[in-house]
Amino acid sequence: SISINTTCLPQSLAHQKVRMVIMQTATRPLVGAHGAPFARRAALVPKARRQPGSPRRTSKIGSSSTSSTTTTTTNLSEANGPATSTVARPDLHFDLNQAVELRATVTVNMKNFWLKEDMLDQALDVFHNLFTQNWLYLELVSSELDPKTGQEWDVVSGKVQHSRSLEEDWHMYDASFMVPASFGPIGAVQVKNYHYTEMLLGDIKVFPAGENSGSSAVALFHCNSWINPSQYSPEKRSFFPLENSYLPSQTPKGVERLRESELVALRGTGYGERKAYDRIYDYDVYNDLGDPCKDKSTNRPVLGGKEHPYPRRCRTGRPHCRKYPLSETIPPKGVSIYVPEDENFTERKELAFNTKLFMSLLHGICRIMKRSKHSSQSFPTLEAINAMYDDEFRNQPLQPDGGKFKFIAEFLEKEALLLFEKEGAEFLEGIRRVFEFETPEIHDRDKYAWFRDEEFARETLAGVNPLSIQLVRELPLVSKLDEKIYGPADSLITKEVIEEQINGVMTAEEAVAKKKLFMLDYHDLYLPFVNKVRQLEGTTLYGSRALFFLAGDGTLRPIAIELTRPKSASKPQWREVFTPASGHKASITGSWQWQLAKAHVVCLDTGYHQLVSHWLRTHCCVEPYIIAANRQLSQMHPIYRLLAPSFRFTMEINAQARKLLINADGIIESTFSPGKYSMEISSAAYAEQWQFDKEALPEDLIRRGMAVRGEDGKLELAIEDYPYANDGLLVWDAIKQWASDYVAHYYACAADIVDDVELQAWWKEVRTKGHADKKDEPWWPHLDCHESLVQTLSTIMWVASAHHAAVNFSQYPYGGYVPNRPSIARINMPSEIGPDGMRAYMEAPDKVLLDTFPSQYQSALVMAILDVLSSHSSGEEYLGTYQEPAWQQNGKINNAFEDFRERMLRIAVQVNKWNRDPERKNRCGPGMVPYVQLRPSDGDPMAAKTVMG
Repeated sequence: SISINTTCLPQSLAHQKVRMVIMQTATRPLVGAHGAPFARRAALVPKARRQPGSPRRTSKIGSSSTSSTTTTTTNLSEANGPATSTVARPDLHFDLNQAVELRATVTVNMKNFWLKEDMLDQALDVFHNLFTQNWLYLELVSSELDPKTGQEWDVVSGKVQHSRSLEEDWHMYDASFMVPASFGPIGAVQVKNYHYTEMLLGDIKVFPAGENSGSSAVALFHCNSWINPSQYSPEKRSFFPLENSYLPSQTPKGVERLRESELVALRGTGYGERKAYDRIYDYDVYNDLGDPCKDKSTNRPVLGGKEHPYPRRCRTGRPHCRKYPLSETIPPKGVSIYVPEDENFTERKELAFNTKLFMSLLHGICRIMKRSKHSSQSFPTLEAINAMYDDEFRNQPLQPDGGKFKFIAEFLEKEALLLFEKEGAEFLEGIRRVFEFETPEIHDRDKYAWFRDEEFARETLAGVNPLSIQLVRELPLVSKLDEKIYGPADSLITKEVIEEQINGVMTAEEAVAKKKLFMLDYHDLYLPFVNKVRQLEGTTLYGSRALFFLAGDGTLRPIAIELTRPKSASKPQWREVFTPASGHKASITGSWQWQLAKAHVVCLDTGYHQLVSHWLRTHCCVEPYIIAANRQLSQMHPIYRLLAPSFRFTMEINAQARKLLINADGIIESTFSPGKYSMEISSAAYAEQWQFDKEALPEDLIRRGMAVRGEDGKLELAIEDYPYANDGLLVWDAIKQWASDYVAHYYACAADIVDDVELQAWWKEVRTKGHADKKDEPWWPHLDCHESLVQTLSTIMWVASAHHAAVNFSQYPYGGYVPNRPSIARINMPSEIGPDGMRAYMEAPDKVLLDTFPSQYQSALVMAILDVLSSHSSGEEYLGTYQEPAWQQNGKINNAFEDFRERMLRIAVQVNKWNRDPERKNRCGPGMVPYVQLRPSDGDPMAAKTVMG
């Protein structure tokens, strides 16, 4: 990490000798621990997943010459870095006799040199270049105009020479400047790299020349941006100081053109293929998920447009396939999908490389699976599933970061083909030897939790997907789909079925009126895809409804499941209701059928969680906000600086997902029930369900009937003990108060918001380009007052941090145990199959259940990918603990953030208290996994020893 001097900065350089410090590094990896697709951004809790060899973690409850005649622009890089552009200027000169001498220091290391195979051959040359030559140039830009000419000051340039080495690949260099006494405050610094490889620019600190580097700064820049060699990027890079954030109308005159030209550069022209060193942000549809040029079976529909509405992704400009002109070609093997340069990960290169190699090999296994004659073999027994987990995991020696993934990746690269020729116990032993899976917490705490109805119901409120449960507001239950196409719209879960299951304690109408009935409803979303999915090999699908009754102790009890297959050209509609086998009607046959029905519902919930709750809502829909922000908001804009932490690395993660997870024949298609139709289902959910104004937690709860707003404006929950909502509302209120304080500081009145041309252009582009398929919807908020702006910003920050944490970091603790959350159902219900199906079921019901679960191969893949996705990185930034350097430079903003931090700490205390409260039976009980997904971090990654996140 980079330490930053937070001393308030003087407003003028008059008669001051200054010194400059620039921090750089060059160890950027391909991927980092952030780099596991989907695992990203400001998280809520630290170190959710332990490293191999560390103690087992369970969910704890407490615990000198004139410059050239051009200047260039780019942006302050706090996360995404600067843009480039050139602005012609007259050749202005000043009298050096009236100038003040300045000094500067710089540190640098080059990006790829230390890992190149020909390192020894280049060592002497590089040493000469890095330590003895002047290859890095710096220029200071005044924030004021020259009072003699009324034009921009000429920039003041300085060369950099090596000073000393620092820890962790950082090196410090020295430089000198001569600055006119009337130069005014520094408005920007410009950088140019004449070396042959890129570098990462960190902080730039300007301070009095006669003082040491720890003295008060004259200007401070937090760049954190990759600077490409001049042969690739001939334009200079520009960065703005931290001490002031400016609305467009407040921009100092000396940098007005710089501010605008950097945005123009970041937008690009919309033409041409993007290169790895580009920093251009633009939009495109999802037309690169398949590779039909090489394999026509991987051709997938374009997502984005009238037929398949979808958010837009970052444009890469790659050529389209000749035979399939709607599809964009995929990058060659070993080449990453383009994202703007500063969206890439900046963690240690080796760790990142190993993680990405691991992901790539898992993707390769998916292709091997398709050809393997043994890819469909089921687990022979439940004990064989349990054998997948290493009981000695807790005693493994501590490995360095990435050690586990590196070992697995190297093994798979050598032995994957051989592994997939093995059968039965031999294969299981091979998987066990390679992956050494940790026992998921749900199974570690209670070996039989997955089988219990109580846990099935509890996880709808406190599991990995607590965003689908909804209140039943009326009976009968009716589908909105066309009866002519899909069959009768009415549900077989009738009033009589409900009353029988609740033992006549009240009528069905009374149960609805008293808000006692709740439902997981995946009927209308999945049903249009059932017949198509069933044409695929090794999978099946239903439309489903699962009904729950709210008991007096505040827990849910499942009372009925309805599975539906729509009618087709050759078959009528099939549907059946399954109920728990209890009371005088209890039977072994009914008990096993109920377990099979639950397995099908959980498969559907698992797919919805991954494709909608997680990928669509917290990754895919967020990318347009990021693209628009970089195109329309200057990086000296206060709103850009507010949102930057929430956006960090999202685009890189999404690009990886397109290449490895959600692509044709990728991990999702190979291991989840919808198969090749997975992304079409995600598109359908976007078209039918996604509304920006409902992405805020309170509005989402109200939409699902899980809360109502009282006369006092406060929310009243339909289920008092709803851990996701209980904890989430506390976090939501804290985020919104932080956003409110921040907005109030920069916008004195509504007119300032309306007149902010960059802000309005950003929001317009989000609607009309980023979410173009929904641009005419009436529910989009208008940024015309304090409340609407705060609500909009709070919603974005909530989704990118807390919502994401709730659906990401608990994936392995719950889904790592296959019977608890199977990702695919491979065979139909025995009663649908007919006499043959029932006969096999009656003879060996446990075998039917195991044949329904994912195969051994699919299970190993899912467990491996969930293990990666659920992991926190050692450098993760946690909501309420990490303060952006720009916020530290403003006293009022710093105080507001400290208030935010204190609120988050109090929330952590409250969550711990609730997790110990035996009255809260949805989060506290024997063998129960406590709810910690939304527990804020206390700032110490080792203090919160939780597997959740």
